[in-house]
Amino acid sequence: MSAPHLDSSPVVCAGLVVADHVSTPLDHLPRPGELVAADDLVLNIGGGAANTAVDLARLGVRSTICARVGDDFFGRFATETLRSRGVDDSGLKVDPSLPTSQTLIVNVRGEDRRFIHAYGANRGFVAEDLDAVLTRNPRVLHIGYFLILPHLEAHPLADRFRRARANGTITVLDVATPGPGDHIDRLRVVLPETDIFVPNTDEAALILGETDPIRQALAFRELGARRVVITLGEQGAISLSDELQTRIGVYPTTFIDGSGGGDAFNAGYILGLLEGRSERECLQLASAIGSSCVRAVGTTDGVFTRDEANAFISAHELAFEAIG
Repeated sequence: MSAPHLDSSPVVCAGLVVADHVSTPLDHLPRPGELVAADDLVLNIGGGAANTAVDLARLGVRSTICARVGDDFFGRFATETLRSRGVDDSGLKVDPSLPTSQTLIVNVRGEDRRFIHAYGANRGFVAEDLDAVLTRNPRVLHIGYFLILPHLEAHPLADRFRRARANGTITVLDVATPGPGDHIDRLRVVLPETDIFVPNTDEAALILGETDPIRQALAFRELGARRVVITLGEQGAISLSDELQTRIGVYPTTFIDGSGGGDAFNAGYILGLLEGRSERECLQLASAIGSSCVRAVGTTDGVFTRDEANAFISAHELAFEAIG
């Protein structure tokens, strides 16, 4: 069954929007003064809010983006790209005082990606930016990359989450860690108002000082998150809630570029929430959409449509192992 296109936006994707400059995989990093040829250098939309919104559009779900860009070429590129992909940009603010955020993503074969990031207009994003879009009572509010947004403060965000949940909105929180900091203190405030928390295991290790993904998930549950999904890349994921405690495997895929894989995972999970799927089915959708993303360079070009996801899930099994 294909998900219908929706005239309204049942999802708000808020937080980070960037212009990504992505290299196709290199044989090695350049040494000082060395030129290394890439097959291509790709300019793409990026950031947790933008990627998830575009992925949802590919899946037939319209969302509203809530973020900030600069009054410059890259801001216009981001805005036009979002519009062309079917995302509602009415919550996108143009900040003339700051440039649009950009990230340089360097891919080397057999190695994890390297990121060089300029915060730009994302420095100005604050919890109050959410107020206008939350008057529409979305079914899902997704925050892409809490912790890396310098002025998205914990207490005002928790207040918006609390009010949204009181109106029936499901809150989904993703993070990006800019390095060591007081991350646990900020999460201690927000997680009690978070329905689904979706960090990766590297982020969780930096936040908690704990490398075991099951103990990571348990710690975040103790801090108040109702569902915790720790993504593990090619090792699958750990998912803990009152109803389900499981380790999941991965679907087969051809890995080209990991950029945006976590955001695609989130889009699949959100689709499952909108369709009223069980946690297990949400994880299947999330894993399938996430695995599709890494097949192409960039953050969104490889992502399945809904029909492609249906066919893929029907053709492949995803391993589930109960956690005792």
